[in-house]
Amino acid sequence: MAENAPCSCGAKEPKRIIFPCAGQANVGQLTNLAALQLTEEGYGSIACIALLGIGAENLVANALNADEIVVLDGCPMKCAKKIAGAQGVAAGQHLVLTEMGIAKGPSKNYTDADIEKVVAACWKGEGRLEKPAPQKEAGGKNSGCGCGCGGTC
Repeated sequence: MAENAPCSCGAKEPKRIIFPCAGQANVGQLTNLAALQLTEEGYGSIACIALLGIGAENLVANALNADEIVVLDGCPMKCAKKIAGAQGVAAGQHLVLTEMGIAKGPSKNYTDADIEKVVAACWKGEGRLEKPAPQKEAGGKNSGCGCGCGGTC
């Protein structure tokens, strides 16, 4: 489903901004490639961590008003998460590729399978730091899609 497109009940998909670290090592490059693919798939919208780092007002405001911030860091330095935090932007989902079993190496040392591993992890919700409580329907049942309509959007 495209970002911010209504589900069958009219609820909107969450507005997600994806900040890849985009560092020079393979894992940094993978964060950028995964963020681009996630954007193409409608998971969220890629944004520039360097621009956030200099405090670009519009980007900071958009990030603070997003429903969820996804931060993709390549290595244990967690530069992207630190840059976002310095601007008061908290990650709702944070992945560190080296913690996912991808070894850090030269810039072009990655495969399509590595990109897909990161993309799939995002879609599965791995690295999600805060999970909202499931919404309840009348009668105490969880709604099927989480939007509160009771359907299976």
